[in-house]
Amino acid sequence: MPSKTTTMTGENPSFVLKAIKEVSLENIPCPKIDGDYDVIVNIGQTASRSDVHYWQRGRIGDFVLKSPIVLGHESAGTVVEVGALVKNVKPGDRVAIEPGVPCRHCNYCRSGSYNLCPDTVFAATPPHNGTLSKYYKTAADYCYPLPDHLSLEDGALCEPVAVAVQILKVGDVRPGHVVVIFGCGPIGLLVQQTAKAYAASRVIGIDISQKRLDMASKVLKCADGVFLPPSPPTNEPDAQAEWCASIAEDIKQKFSLGEGPDVVIDASGAATSIQIGVNLCKKGGRYVQAGMGKENITFPITTVCIRDLTIRGSIRYTSGVYPMAVELVASGKVTPSKLITHRYKFEEAETAFEVVKKGGEDVLKVLIAGVE
Repeated sequence: MPSKTTTMTGENPSFVLKAIKEVSLENIPCPKIDGDYDVIVNIGQTASRSDVHYWQRGRIGDFVLKSPIVLGHESAGTVVEVGALVKNVKPGDRVAIEPGVPCRHCNYCRSGSYNLCPDTVFAATPPHNGTLSKYYKTAADYCYPLPDHLSLEDGALCEPVAVAVQILKVGDVRPGHVVVIFGCGPIGLLVQQTAKAYAASRVIGIDISQKRLDMASKVLKCADGVFLPPSPPTNEPDAQAEWCASIAEDIKQKFSLGEGPDVVIDASGAATSIQIGVNLCKKGGRYVQAGMGKENITFPITTVCIRDLTIRGSIRYTSGVYPMAVELVASGKVTPSKLITHRYKFEEAETAFEVVKKGGEDVLKVLIAGVE
């Protein structure tokens, strides 16, 4: 069946990762509608963050770069062409793009946990191309129309909000819960905002940067309390483990947490934060690992056992998460645009990635505009 389309030029400038630490701006073929439910989006804004791992190391966990790919996965844009049977969007619609399209047929997909689908086509995850192109093809039902009052920047930032929503879903955060979040980077801050939107009674943010803590408590006002831990006095494993347990007790006393909070979330990936976080959990509590740091660390397994803790990891998003993220942003309950610290033109994409790689407390979300 014929597709429904608007004007699309023949060139498709893209930001391509050719090999580790080697990127270039190249023209790649324009996508074409192959299926009745395909859509092609003219990308307008892309946020840069975790793709830096592929650029610098060529891998994130089990996903390893073996051939060139286009980078980018946190994007929004304007629909330019749709397959014949697409009904939820039309050319001219502005949409947030959920960057992973699963197989829809495996047991994970059928249960709603499509984040675990082994055949997911996820943007900028090898071997699949990402969204930092002029045009990007995806599935219509993984595009979410944006209300008129939201910008394409807001649409692109629905992706990290969806990550936060998934983290809280994994943690089973409910109204009245006390939640402690380690890490006040972009994800940690969005987890805090989302937890408040979910009516958590108290949200406590922990970070080693006072500026990030001020962002949580004074700018976004998503943390009811913040804590700046001292530096570990030693790297010796046993002594450090003892120190982490003592800091957990300090946090409980400072915030009158009794046996501990209902849910602890680590969005830092720092080994000491993880140890403190597990020690902070109350009996029968939940701990969610969202941050990624060293692949192997010392872990307080005895504490997990004797306190009967539920330990979960969180990755990507599951059924219903992305629409919830768009709704939270649209309602103003979560405001990811306040995290934007840098903006770049498409031609400056490599500079944008350099800024993310350098990091620092003044770098939160870095936005790259689409091809002009």
